Amino acid sequence: MKTLTATYSNPTNARAAIDDLRDAGVSSDHISLVSTHVGDELRGIGEDMPADDTLKGMLSGGAWGGALGFLAGLTALAIPGVGPIIAAGPIAAAIGGAGIGAAAGGVVGALIDLGIDEDRAEHYASRVKSGDTLVVVRVDEDMANSVQKRLNNHSPTERA
Repeated sequence: MKTLTATYSNPTNARAAIDDLRDAGVSSDHISLVSTHVGDELRGIGEDMPADDTLKGMLSGGAWGGALGFLAGLTALAIPGVGPIIAAGPIAAAIGGAGIGAAAGGVVGALIDLGIDEDRAEHYASRVKSGDTLVVVRVDEDMANSVQKRLNNHSPTERA
C-alpha cells in the first residue's frame, strides 16, 4: 500500500477531491480527512452522519448535516488553542482514541501509523492547525499515479 496526501486551503477543493476519488472507485475505508473547517464547505459529501450529541453540537448546529457520513469513524474534538477538528476515515479512530488533550499529537501519531514519516506528519498537523484540510489516501501501488492525479486536479496547497 502507498500513502498519498494533499492539503487544501479551500475545504471545497478537499471535498471535490474526495468526491473524485470515490467516483473513481477508491473505497471510503482508504480515505481520511482532517480539518478545522466545520461550516458548509464540506456539506453533502455523504448521506448520513453519526447521531452523537457532542458531535452535533460541535458542528455548528448540524451545519455539516450528512457531510462526512460516507467516511468511516467520524470524530470531532475541541482542541484548546485550535478549536474543533473533524477527522474521518481510518485516521479518525487513532485521533479519537488520543483524547481531547492529546488530539494534536493524535494527528501526528495517526499519520505515522499510516506510513508518513514523523517530520512530514508534524508538518501536516501544523498545516491543519493553520486551517488547511488534509486528505490522506491509502491505495495499492498500481492505483497510486491515478489517485495522485485526482488529488492534484483540485488545487492542493501541498501534495506528497
